[in-house]
Amino acid sequence: MKRLVVLGGGESGVGTALLGKKKGYEVFVSDYANIKDTYKQVLIHNEIDWEEGGHTEKEILSADIVMKSPGIPDTAPIVLKLRKSGVEIISEIEFAFNYTKASIIGITGSNGKTTTATLVNKLLEDGGFKVALGGNIGNSFAVQVLEGSYEYYVLELSSFQLDGIEKFTPHIAVLTNLSPDHLDRYDNKYGNYIASKFRITMNQTADDYFIYDGDDEEISTWLKNNTIEAQKLPFSLFREVEEGACIKNKKIVINIKNKQFTMPVKTLGLQGQHNVKNAMAASMVANLLDIRKQTIRQSLQHFLGVEHRLEKVLKINNVNYFNDSKATNINATFYALDSMESPTVWIVGGVDKGNDYEVLLPLVNEKVKAIICLGLANEKIVNAFGNVVDIMVETHAMKDAVQVAYRLAKRGDSVLLSPACASFDLFENYEERGRQFKESVRNL
Repeated sequence: MKRLVVLGGGESGVGTALLGKKKGYEVFVSDYANIKDTYKQVLIHNEIDWEEGGHTEKEILSADIVMKSPGIPDTAPIVLKLRKSGVEIISEIEFAFNYTKASIIGITGSNGKTTTATLVNKLLEDGGFKVALGGNIGNSFAVQVLEGSYEYYVLELSSFQLDGIEKFTPHIAVLTNLSPDHLDRYDNKYGNYIASKFRITMNQTADDYFIYDGDDEEISTWLKNNTIEAQKLPFSLFREVEEGACIKNKKIVINIKNKQFTMPVKTLGLQGQHNVKNAMAASMVANLLDIRKQTIRQSLQHFLGVEHRLEKVLKINNVNYFNDSKATNINATFYALDSMESPTVWIVGGVDKGNDYEVLLPLVNEKVKAIICLGLANEKIVNAFGNVVDIMVETHAMKDAVQVAYRLAKRGDSVLLSPACASFDLFENYEERGRQFKESVRNL
């Protein structure tokens, strides 16, 4: 019996453990921190051995194969020892891929991947397909492979998940855009991070499709310098494309395989340039799968976004409160600030991932009347914007940040939580950060 060791007892780890046991592995789960009670109960119920609060080397190094959860860096001591021992280390995505014959739609990018993946899933559901949404969002891919029989999986994929693939191949791959993110995990080299994102297409063949942002300079440069096998389908706001998607006469126009699809931009449920791009990418997937044009149009009209992504929470005293907790990097926050149409009190901060705040200066200058720092280390933010805004307040709890924002915002203003940082200094994840923001706003 082969031995599968799972590092990390979270969603992807427990999912892999369950699938591994079903497929006949001897399974052991090890977490350096504590495992959540809900996951512990699943492991106990399924009679899977586990440990928490540290790694027992003897148990781990005896593995035939190791699934490393995406949050664990390659520099972790136990990972370095496994590599030295020559043990194969893969991601949950790679492990589960071996046990499904379904077609995969893989979506990655620095921003927009959650919205695009959720929209693709809706389009396929509305088109009558048996489809599941997973990866970096919702239930783990492994659990869904174990429990369901789907025709398609729509997977939101992080660079960390793609770092652990070997044979994983999406039939349709989408790269929404590139901007510096997670550089702390990539030796502070942007090129390393970009190479990780392009792993999504490394196993594709000429029968597969690669959909990408044709306006993104980094993507264009990489494609000039590297060859990929898949059929390339760009989307662009600014230039016409022969095969792919573009804007003509205020309409999205898609040309694929001599078939055309059009839709007026103003009828999209989600507005804003970045959302037009998300809609282009998603509707290209739907067109490749021959979903009816009318179905695609209706789905795009009725789709109103995902939680924690520029989500309108409430209007209090004529002040709008927006939850953009999912903005964990500079580029995402750029989109959020750009979409603000009134003087803005901006709540920002958390765990810095090598951020360069300079690109935000023009927007902050134009839109932001006050900055509220929400994090344990705010020096970089204070240094970057101290001379740009008149009011800057440091806080260490969401409730305090929202109360300060309430006092600073005047009628007609907006309050925007768009942190540009990871959440792990004060919160478990960006979802918890967003939920606390909404709760604090509702309690005003």
